Amino acid sequence: MHLAYPAVLAALLFSVGVYGVLARRNVILVLMSVELMLNAVNLNLVAFDAWLRDSLHAGQALTLFTITIAAAEIGLGLAIVLLLFRARGTADVDKVTALGDPAESAAEETPAGAEALKGQAAA
Repeated sequence: MHLAYPAVLAALLFSVGVYGVLARRNVILVLMSVELMLNAVNLNLVAFDAWLRDSLHAGQALTLFTITIAAAEIGLGLAIVLLLFRARGTADVDKVTALGDPAESAAEETPAGAEALKGQAAA
């Protein structure tokens, strides 16, 4: 087996994943792009393990660890995304910048004198 074929495929997968992380605004699509990048790494690990004919199969063992970490990352990431979507009503990366309560952050942005001006205008 030539090493170039899986290496080129892994490079393409990783490039698509990087593009997805940088260009997408939806959190779910960003998590899917991170998974694409991890799968590209797994493909490289297995390809180099087969190419080197490692008797310990270290590349395959590292791939199992990577898959386990990816599963944990997706589980926690989706839980956080669901909580943010329930609290904020959006899954947009640009709109979810602060981790605090949205009502508190809106109150902090309002200047102290604005409340007094609103009261005077109503009277």
